[in-house]
Order: sequence, then C-alpha cells, then structure tokens
Amino acid sequence: MSAEKIRNIAIIAHVDHGKTTLVDLLLQAGGLYRENQSVEERAMDSMDQERERGITIKAKNTAILWNDYTINIVDTPGHADFGGEVERVMKMVDGVLLLVDAAEGPQAQTRFVLRKALAQGLTPIVVVNKVDREFADPAAVHDKVLELFLDLEASEEQFESPFLYGSAKEGYFVSQLGDTRDGVIPLLEAIVDKIAPPWIDNEAPFRMLASNIDWDDYVGRVAIGKVLSGEVAKGDKIWRIARDGERTAIKVTKVFQYTGVGRSEDSTVGEAGNIIGISGFEDVDIGETLSADEQGEALPFVDIDPPTVQMQFSVNDSPFSGREGKYVTSRQVRDRLIREAKTNISIDVSDSDRAGIFNVAARGAMQIAVLVEEMRREDYEVCVSRPRVITKRDENDVLVEPFETLYVEIPEEYVSGVMKALASRRAEIVNMMPSGGGSVIEATIPTRGLIGFEFELLNMTSGHGIMSHLFKEYGPRVGEIAGRATGTLVSMEDGVAMAYSLDALEARGKLFIAAGENVYEGQIIGENPRSDDLPVNPTKEKHLTNHRSSGDGKGIQLSPPLKFSLERAIEYISADELVEATPQNVRLRKRVLSATERKRQARKVTSD
Repeated sequence: MSAEKIRNIAIIAHVDHGKTTLVDLLLQAGGLYRENQSVEERAMDSMDQERERGITIKAKNTAILWNDYTINIVDTPGHADFGGEVERVMKMVDGVLLLVDAAEGPQAQTRFVLRKALAQGLTPIVVVNKVDREFADPAAVHDKVLELFLDLEASEEQFESPFLYGSAKEGYFVSQLGDTRDGVIPLLEAIVDKIAPPWIDNEAPFRMLASNIDWDDYVGRVAIGKVLSGEVAKGDKIWRIARDGERTAIKVTKVFQYTGVGRSEDSTVGEAGNIIGISGFEDVDIGETLSADEQGEALPFVDIDPPTVQMQFSVNDSPFSGREGKYVTSRQVRDRLIREAKTNISIDVSDSDRAGIFNVAARGAMQIAVLVEEMRREDYEVCVSRPRVITKRDENDVLVEPFETLYVEIPEEYVSGVMKALASRRAEIVNMMPSGGGSVIEATIPTRGLIGFEFELLNMTSGHGIMSHLFKEYGPRVGEIAGRATGTLVSMEDGVAMAYSLDALEARGKLFIAAGENVYEGQIIGENPRSDDLPVNPTKEKHLTNHRSSGDGKGIQLSPPLKFSLERAIEYISADELVEATPQNVRLRKRVLSATERKRQARKVTSD
C-alpha cells in the first residue's frame, strides 16, 4: 500500500461535543457493519468506565477503508484531566478533525487541543456538529472558531481550513448549510482532499516513535505509532532507543494493523506512513524510538504539560484490610502505580519518605479517581488522600501555584450565587457572555479553588451548571481558601451499626452508613453540622428491661444514608482524612484511627 493512499487523523473536541458518535458514524461508513447488522454505539469506548461516565478516557486508534484509501483515526479524550492522552498522539497524525458544538461553540478543551495541534503544524478540518440543537448558531460558531485560530496564531494555511456542518447523531455532514444531505461522504472527501498523506523518508531504514502502549494477553506490551520510514516485519531485529539514549535489541514477534474496533494480524509487514502496533518487548515506554539502525538518533517527543495536583496512595491499614480485595500489600500497590505511569505519561509516581505511601501527581482529581476506580475493579485495596496542588519556587524564590482558566455555563437565575461561590474560591472574573438561555462566566482560578467546585456547582444549579477548565500558568500563591465547613461523626467502636444508635445520631447530622453495616474505630459515619469532629458510638444496642413501654415493637425508620461516589469522597475529605477504596466499598476514615492517638497528636501540635 502506497503512503499516498494513507490519511492519519485525530478527532479532537471538548467533552460531550459528539466526538465518539462521529467515530461511530465513520466506522459505519467504512463498512465495519453489514447493512443488516446493528451499530454498536460508542464502539471505541472499550473501558467500562468510559461507557458508564459517557466520556473518552484513553486515546484509541482504528482505521477505515474508503475508496482505496486507508484512513487511520485516533479518538482522543475531551476532558482536561486526560489532556496527556491528546498531546502524545499528535506525533502519530498529519491532520485533525476539530469538532465544535453548534450551540456551545469553542470551549476550554477546544482551545487546549487545538493549540497542541497547530503547534505541531497539523492541518485542521473544522466540523460544526449538532446543528439540529436548540439555540444552534453555526454561522456564529464559524466566526468564533476563526477568532480562536487568530488567537492561537494559526498559519495562513491552517486559517484557511475547510468547515463542514451537520449532525453525527443524524448521520450527515455538508460543506454548506443549504447543501443536499449525502450522509458522511462530504466529510470523507474533505479528509482525503485536505489532509496531506504522511511524509516518509524512502531512503532511511525502519523508524517509529512509540506514541501509545497497548497490552495483549499473549504477547505482552505492544508499542503503537506511525512508521516514519522503511518497513518492519515479524522476526526482524530492531533497536529500542530510550529517551536517555540507552539501546536494547528487540526481535519483533508480531506486527498489528488496526481496523474497525480491534486489531488484525493479517499483514505481517508494517509499511511507512501507516499506524501499526509492534510486540516483542520486555519493556517499552511512550516516547521511545524504535529503529532498524542501532546508531539511529532518538526521535523528538512532544512536551507534556505538567501535572498540577498530587494525592497520596497508601496500603489499607484499617481493621477491614484484606477482607474484600486480593492485592493489599505495598509492593502490589506500587507495582500497579508504576505500570500505570508507563502507559499514562501525564501521571507521575514517586515514593514518599514513609514506607507504604506513594505520591501520585496528575492533571486533576478526576484522572486519579479513574485510576483508583480501575484498581478497585482489579481487586486492589488502597487508601487515598485529598488532592493538593503542586507548588514550586520561581526564579525569584517566590512560592507559586497553578492557575486555571475556568468556564462556567449556567442559567441566568443562578449567576449571582455562582459568582459569590467563585469569589470565595479566589477566582477573578475575566469575561461574561450570554449563551442560549443563560450566561458563560470566564474566570481565572487557582487550581486549589477547583477542588470540590463541580459538586458545589451541581448542587447550586440543580444540575444545570456546566464547567470546564484548562491549565493556564503558575502564579504567586493567593490567600487561603475555606475548606469544608462541617465536621464529621467518627465511630469510637468496632462492630455492627445498630438502628437504635443511628436513630439517635440522625438528630446530630447526616449519616453515611445504614443499620447492619460493619464499622470500625476511626471510620467517618456521618456529617456534623458544626465544624468539629464528634466521636460517637453507632454500635450501641437498646438495653432490655422487665417493663414494656408503649414504643416497644415499633420499627425504627431511618433516612437513607448519604452514599458518596469515589470522586465526591476524594473531594469531600479533609487533610487528616482518607478514602478507603476496596472492590466492594468506598469508606471515609481518619488517617489516625485511634481517638486517643488523634488527641495526643493534636496536643503536640498545640504545644509546638
């Protein structure tokens, strides 16, 4: 297959602008499904969490065949926390489909991913999606995208990018809004005509940059990337060149081609210009060079924006440790975190100064919550701390912290309340624009101020508020931001929670547990409306007497307990608390379980 017949593209967009639906449409157009076969929605979202959350988390690639062309498609995440997945695939492609919602227009993540694509010199095709939405204004979105191109200093060629309009859900795109609808053909024609074929060096030996890492149960690690020159076949000897220059000889055991929603071994040769997978490694990392030339130079890799938040992972040392999970030791937890860091370059894992506790730095709390959820589903038990931002010293030895550009879209009646909440989180309002039936607030906010804000926004706006954010810069640290205003109800005893005790405790606050649940000393079982922590005994039973009372025999009616999602729990806890995540439960607890020891430590801090 000639490189002239190959097109390599990434689909980039803000979260929920219809990107994965567009991929489904292209797969259908490429003949993945027979005419009488049902189309699987969100076919590329292979992780359970992706389907449950309705977002793309991991970048994945596929290919379709159309009119003798092979179109390699990389589906990328749209959430800011997973931006590292977007950044690293830019080296695999020659153009991008920039998908923009016809009602919302360019959003925070649109700016982020487009900036990365333009910096790599990639050619964009702008796809204005959801033109059938209420409040859709394709003409205004067209102008906003061009303004964004100017703002991001696009080249003249990039500024002249083609626009298409349509609806991935309805299955059509057109070059002009009044054109006859002919399915997805106009978009496929634009990809073939406007995206250049991959540039290859016909004289050089095989070279490829590992832009993604996959796993195969039979052959182990699979390096995925675009072949820049030469070709590679099963049985070839090649060299793995690490980013520090170290070289290791490799024998290729398999060459994978990507088609539909899987990979194929029909062809044992990886040709220049194509996106392929290669196995045969004991170890390989993203950003490493694979070459047939032992003396070849390492290929440059895209710079990744730094992580901005850090959390601590530790072994589960509660009395329930080992009851629900299979992997509970510090070595097992550490190995799993290191494995994650090898395939997710925006996560950094390091040992802390205390045994069994590991620092995990990432782009945002959601990214780490996804990792914790994956570990739970793989039978790990782990405790995680509240996120804290990563600060550093600048060239003038001034303490600086990360700031983000925040966009909040809300109905008009909630504007004043949201503005007040943002002010309490040290946000500075930059702009305010009308949007549909409400407003979009643009603000600069310290990353600290974002922790827990999404849940507050949902509560304040009855679920109507939408937020997105984008790393902006490091700046001088601003003042303190008030944390949780409430205290907690902390169990004093190990045992089974009794309805009699919980009935009395309900008057003191909200409960997080139900009658019949096992609890332990130091576990947080509820919320105290006041700011202090209140030790309570949820295991106390009603003492039996010889006298019958009028209330005897009547069932106690308890309110349903408040159950936290993993993300909500992580953002709810204070600095002296942890989330215990096991395959069956998410519990909140104190770092130090013993009430006596907590008092001793508090007295020591006071005396110091």
